[in-house]
Amino acid sequence: MTTLLEGVRLYPRFFDSAAQESLAREVAAIVAQASLYTSTMPKTGAPMSVRMTNCGDYGWFSDKQGGYRYEPRHPVTGAPWPPIPSALLEAWEKLADYPAPPQACLVNVYDDEARMGLHQDRDEKDFGAPILSVSLGADCRFRLGGSKRGGPTTAFVLSSGDALVIGGPARLAHHGVDRILPTLPKPLPPDLLAGGARINLTLRRVDPR
Repeated sequence: MTTLLEGVRLYPRFFDSAAQESLAREVAAIVAQASLYTSTMPKTGAPMSVRMTNCGDYGWFSDKQGGYRYEPRHPVTGAPWPPIPSALLEAWEKLADYPAPPQACLVNVYDDEARMGLHQDRDEKDFGAPILSVSLGADCRFRLGGSKRGGPTTAFVLSSGDALVIGGPARLAHHGVDRILPTLPKPLPPDLLAGGARINLTLRRVDPR
């Protein structure tokens, strides 16, 4: 475990190769049940470069009409979200240091050209709970800043199997993905990555306990 700054902890290869493949198969099953969709920016309606779906009680979604929000059902099919895999719930219990389980797991699928601009995760009602991020597939260059936009940032690599906790004083830190990095050989078979290069699983607590 590496403490990057107060409230941010990196656990390299928290999931070993076998655990990564098992988790990727569960994610592939989630995507088969809750198909990937593309959220859009609230102000412009421009599509995001990352495709996504969710599992848990809530799913995150964004469009021009309603902005950033959580919904209890898939925005396209109207079906409830699939449950969060037990391996992710166990990781939350070990790493989150929070007495209630996550209620949402956002599944972001990055292709080789996808990015995620600096942003805060602030659509939740409970900032006392951390964000737990798990990476599968290709490496990415992850950027982390402070609570105010425009401040200094630092970049580091997230690899397949890594777990990252963002909480405490850093709960509202700006963060994003600069780019996907070439990773050869691929850490996981492409058919388990929902047609992308990298999957990011972000566990969140939406409501106060």
